[in-house]
Amino acid sequence: MGTPTNYRNFEGTAGCESANVLNARSAQQRRYLWTWADLLPHLSGEEEAVDEHSMRAYDAELKSLDAMVAQMGGLAEHALGQAIDALLNRNPDLAEATREKDKDIDRLERAVDENAVSIIARRQPVASDLRQIVTAIRIAGDLERIGDLAKNIAKRAMAIAGEQHPKQVMTGFKHIGEAAMRQLKEVLDAYSQRDADAAVGVWQRDQEIDAMYNSLYAELLQAMMEEPQRAGLYAHLLFGAKNIERIGDHATNIAETIYYLIQGKVLGEERPKSDRTSQTLLLSQAGKERG
Repeated sequence: MGTPTNYRNFEGTAGCESANVLNARSAQQRRYLWTWADLLPHLSGEEEAVDEHSMRAYDAELKSLDAMVAQMGGLAEHALGQAIDALLNRNPDLAEATREKDKDIDRLERAVDENAVSIIARRQPVASDLRQIVTAIRIAGDLERIGDLAKNIAKRAMAIAGEQHPKQVMTGFKHIGEAAMRQLKEVLDAYSQRDADAAVGVWQRDQEIDAMYNSLYAELLQAMMEEPQRAGLYAHLLFGAKNIERIGDHATNIAETIYYLIQGKVLGEERPKSDRTSQTLLLSQAGKERG
């Protein structure tokens, strides 16, 4: 028997051939590994660039949503101011301009809804980002209702523009209108500044508007009884006052939504309410029955 071939030392012809094959394969593998080693840093950099670009685009979408809500707020605030001025000054042209402005508010609300749904579907946001998107939808809904209520006030203003307004009642109307304007402005500022304390302040002051509405409601009912021939005028003013009181409620809704956005939880306290007008007639009847 001949000396066995030592493949470990690659002695002999067969050993040399195997060594050449293995060396060739090793060279190919090294070239393969070198190729990927050269590419990996570039691929990793491209992935990071894509992620960074995606995050920038995502942030831009969220900011755009905020900007649309802010624009809606500005239009709603302006519409309310115009409607109250039109009523106080018997200006039908200003009232008509207010009605037209409501269309822009409605258009923006639809844009907020569409963009919010698109972001949720594509980005699948979680935690604070999801709260921000849900908040935008909810606030846009309240602002759209404020726009509708301002339009309703404008309609009342057009209906009674030719009537002589009672001075005392209109003074009360001016006060409640200014209070509602102040509430709306402050809650919009709280949203833009992400100020939970300011939002809670608006929430707590809603009962001030309720108290003004209670007083104005009683004045208008008394005026109706004293001047039944002008009942139509007082009815329009009564509905207009209710529209303003409801705007205060929507400002309070927005304040609650802002608190949820910032704190991640709802306000635990019961909302302060002082509107007693739904009981006024019943209490009057009860008094007459007892008498």
